[in-house]
Amino acid sequence: MLLKAAPPVPAVAGVRGRWSVLKFVPNPKTTPFTFGYLVVLLGTTLLLKFADPDLTERLLRLSSTDAHNLWRRPLTSLLTSALWLSDEGWLAYVVIFAIAVAPLERRFRARRVAIVFFSGHVLATLVTELPVMALISAHVLPNSAGHWLDIGVSYGFFTTAGALVFLLGGRARLLALAATEAFIAVIWLSDDPVSLDSIVTLLGHAFAAHFGLLFWGPRLRRASAGRERIPPGRHEPASVV
Repeated sequence: MLLKAAPPVPAVAGVRGRWSVLKFVPNPKTTPFTFGYLVVLLGTTLLLKFADPDLTERLLRLSSTDAHNLWRRPLTSLLTSALWLSDEGWLAYVVIFAIAVAPLERRFRARRVAIVFFSGHVLATLVTELPVMALISAHVLPNSAGHWLDIGVSYGFFTTAGALVFLLGGRARLLALAATEAFIAVIWLSDDPVSLDSIVTLLGHAFAAHFGLLFWGPRLRRASAGRERIPPGRHEPASVV
């Protein structure tokens, strides 16, 4: 009788281990919003690195959501400010998006996550910059307070992170909330903590995270619970957040 060779179990286990890690990496099939956004950010980061400095400076100034530019170009600045990174740490944002944005997209699909992300970006910008506009108009702050460069994706990221924290349970939620608050504090302290732009950014991060936690978190949980109650064989209702 012929004996069959035993399958190479260690090799198969190693392959499965690698695939189990790779499934968390954003990709165009399971997380198209996260993957596509990272591709766009990579493109704009390369543009900043290799394009003419005068051109990139003009583009950033047009996209900035500082009080002055937001007053003159509200739609342009709100739509384009989240297309740039303030430094060259694109790989760091890959990790950040893989931790907070991609998991939410796997559960709620691209459209809902895009709504959560950009609603946080827009509202946190308005909540922080409109008071600056008012204080400048009242001559409490100098005009220079409305001309600092304000770009980036952090408001949208913290909104999705806050929503994701709410969806966790028990001790995991408390630990994730503490980690989010600590991350916000570290970002603030690593900059010039007493400068106006650092304070505005701190308030924006805090608002975005708690907006995601308290507004979007409960709504996404209800949407998820409603989907789980759908009997087998029936289609999910078309209503979304």
